Amino acid sequence: MFQVATGDGIAMCHRAQAVISNMEFVQFHPTALSDEGLPIKPAKIRDNAFLVTEAVRGDGGILYNQSMERFMPLYDDRAELAPRDVVARSIDDQLKKRGGKYVLLDISHKPREKILAHFPNIAAECLRHGLDITQQPIPVVPAAHYMCGGVRAGLQGETSVKGLYVAGEVACTGLHGANRLASNSLLEALVFAQRAVQPSIDHMVDADADPCLAEKWARPVLSVSIKDSALSDIIEKTKKTRMELQSIMWEYVGIVRSTNRLKNAEWKIGDLESEWEEFLFRRGWKPATVGIEACEMRNLFCCAKLVVKSALARRESRGLHFTEDFPYLEESKRKPTVIFPTAIQELTWSSKPLQRQLQCK
Repeated sequence: MFQVATGDGIAMCHRAQAVISNMEFVQFHPTALSDEGLPIKPAKIRDNAFLVTEAVRGDGGILYNQSMERFMPLYDDRAELAPRDVVARSIDDQLKKRGGKYVLLDISHKPREKILAHFPNIAAECLRHGLDITQQPIPVVPAAHYMCGGVRAGLQGETSVKGLYVAGEVACTGLHGANRLASNSLLEALVFAQRAVQPSIDHMVDADADPCLAEKWARPVLSVSIKDSALSDIIEKTKKTRMELQSIMWEYVGIVRSTNRLKNAEWKIGDLESEWEEFLFRRGWKPATVGIEACEMRNLFCCAKLVVKSALARRESRGLHFTEDFPYLEESKRKPTVIFPTAIQELTWSSKPLQRQLQCK
């Protein structure tokens, strides 16, 4: 199991027919540690990106390309103090123009004692890989960081589905808009989460017992019923498929987008999803079968399609969504992107609810 967010909450709510909003606004942290530029590379690929805090730039850190040319003043008057989305796009532009895999963030001009006092964790992590940040620049690259959209929610965490409440990164409360300030996620996690608790409890207490409700959904089937050899093949295929989907999203739905690349992503995701599903079902998987790897993959496909659909719908550049075809902000489009349950006509296994069509009296 990968120790990262896989959009499970958003995907499950979408299958439960909840309204989804603003999925195009994916925040990229501009300065994640790049393993490619470390003197000693990690023995294995990281499960999670190691983030080099924005405080390094706030404390005087300077961004250079690999030719040691400072580039941020070319993109924004605020240079390294520009907002995250501006810095991430600037780094992305440098990498594409120069064919690089990382840029360099240098804080070594500051006193050694101050660096170690302010950034002990970063210093320790880099030193584990042979890099002394008090003497050398840090190799960094943008990394996907936070989802500003999600399941559309009210002030109490209520959704369009009766009895379904959401909080945290799965929810779209409107708090972030098209971008996110770092501390706003605390407001999501603490204030809105607390607001959602009591109404959800009240709903459970007040809800009438419905003997038919439990029979509405297909019961999950454990994957232990599948032969070990087939299950191993499924897990291995799912790992490869996951990496392919990540590659498609990074290449076509990343920091800078275009209509053509988004449509290419739509086709490639659809083909990859069909191939993966066919592989599973040929080896004995059933629509109601559950397993961690496959469930996460299913949710990743669902969320990927929601992001692409939302990005294609917004024909302007606003906040975290930047498209080359519509590079300017349009005030007339200052409204959320909304995906209603009926918006996707051809439902695949990844986005289709496993409901039984029962007539209850």
